[in-house]
This record gives sequence, C-alpha cells and structure tokens, in this order.
Amino acid sequence: MLDPKSAPPRAERKHRRALDLRLTGLLGVLVVLCAVGYATRPDSFLTEANISTMLRLAAAIGVVSVGMTFVIISGGIDLSVGSIVALAGVWMTTVATQSYGPVVMVLCALLVGLGCGLVNGLLISYGKIVPFIATLAMYASAKGLAERLSGRRTQVVTETGFTTFFRGDVLGVPVLIWMLAAVFAVGWVLLNRTTFGRRTFAVGGNAEAARLAGIDVRRHTALVYGIAGLCCGIAALMVVARTTSGASTNGMFYELDAIAAVVIGGTLLTGGRGSLIGTLIGVLIFTVVGNIFTQNNLDTDIQNIAKGVIIVAAVLLQRTTARRRSAHAT
Repeated sequence: MLDPKSAPPRAERKHRRALDLRLTGLLGVLVVLCAVGYATRPDSFLTEANISTMLRLAAAIGVVSVGMTFVIISGGIDLSVGSIVALAGVWMTTVATQSYGPVVMVLCALLVGLGCGLVNGLLISYGKIVPFIATLAMYASAKGLAERLSGRRTQVVTETGFTTFFRGDVLGVPVLIWMLAAVFAVGWVLLNRTTFGRRTFAVGGNAEAARLAGIDVRRHTALVYGIAGLCCGIAALMVVARTTSGASTNGMFYELDAIAAVVIGGTLLTGGRGSLIGTLIGVLIFTVVGNIFTQNNLDTDIQNIAKGVIIVAAVLLQRTTARRRSAHAT
C-alpha cells in the first residue's frame, strides 16, 4: 500500500509548513474581509442574525465542497454537482415522495445523490471516460430529469415534520450549521486519519504508482465520486429546508462555487495534495464576499467579477508556488 507518510521526514515537514502558512494566509484574508464588512456596515455585519444567515447560506455549498475536495485530490473534477443537488431536491419534494413522510424524503435525497455520484465514478473508472466529459453528461442529464419531474415548476414542501426539524435549532445553533459541521468533521477524519484518505492522496498524486502499490484505483475512484454524490444529496436536503421548496434551478452554479472554494483553499487541480480546512475557509471567504456585496446593495455581476478575479489569483498563486518548489528541488 502506498502511504504518503513514507515520504522523507524533511520533505514532509516542508509540506506541512507550507500548508500551515497557506492556511494562515487564508485566515488573514478572511479576517480582512470581515473587517471590510464591519467598516462598511458596522450596524449589521457582525450581528448574530447576519452571522447566522451567512453560515446557513454557506452550509449547502460547504457540504458540496467537501465532496469536491475528495474528487480533486484524487485527480478528478465534477461539473455535475449543481444538477445533482437540483435532481435530489426535486425528487424528494414530489407529492408522491412527500406522502411517505420526512424519513423517506431524506432517504430519497441521499440515494439519488449517491446514485448519481456512483454513475459518474463507474463511467470514469470502468468506462474510461474523461471526468470532464462524464460529469458534463451527468450535468445535462440530471438537469433535464429534474425539469421533467418538476414540470419546470417549484414544488413546495408540505410535510411539516421535515421543515420543523431542518429549520429548527439545537442548543441555539441552526440544524443546517450542525449538518455542515458534522459533514466536515467526518470528511476530515476520513481524509486525514484513514487508509481511504491516504489512498485518495496516492491516487491523485500518481495513479499508476498507486496501482502498482496494490490499490484498486478504479474502485477507489468510483467510491470518491460516490462520496461527492452523497454530499450533493445532503446539500439538497439543506437547500430544500432553507427554501421550503424543490426546483430544477436549485444548485445553480454550485459546481463553480465548489471548485472555486477548493482551489482557494489550496487543493491542487492536478490532484495529490489538498486540505479540507482550506476548503472550509475558502467557502467562508466567498460567503463573506457575497454578504458584503448584498449588505451594500451592489450588483451581482460585480460580485461575479470579483469571484473570477479571486479564482484566477488563486490558480496563479498555485502555479507560482509549484514553480518555486520545482526550482528548489533541482
């Protein structure tokens, strides 16, 4: 079994120091953005209500980003996450599904998400289809099926048990925030403290070397995309709970936001290296940026331009850092 921990101690220490510095820098950016938000809206930005709103808005995309982190670390990409969120949300809010109660609604969302993710994984790993093409096909198919099921109409949640629980609080903290914390904690343990996580880094770093070391790369890849799909199912629950409705437009642009958060968090697009903590900070950075624009009544097009600039800057920083490492290595 290929184990990243077998790397030379000196190289490992350098990697950890670089990761710590990057996370510290991301935290610094987040603090600066919060300061800007407070400076522009001192009466409302740091209030309990606004902080709770930001965290609830970050919850769904944060869960999707956890799954995306696994995919990108393994050397893949998933363009279908937004459509899977929409399909799972529409399917769980159909009249037929709601008639069976909240438990069936939850199971439906999770199974639809997991099923779509596994289809992606099987097409990529066993069908030998490039991840970009396979997930693009799922993007179109899931979107079309969501529109077909809903008739392009918004489906309102009538099951009060579902809305009562998922829109409620536990110990004064919204359930949606607890769900984000739980998914993040499980994802962190899985990625950093288990054989599955070590294999994910190994496959993303060098798939052929991982295969020669005894890792079933195809099965592992399928499971990674299954995790991403399951995260989409959980995110669909959160979106439906927050909006009390399911629609084929749910999850729109989630794939872009998730990839952006993962890249901002320091995960290499080429795979083999990444951090869930960085991804979470990336999600919070984009959430705070969006909230600042909303609080100051700025147009969404300017917000999208700002997101694009941040993404390009993050990718350029990755490339610059990689070149410096290569120069030092030689």
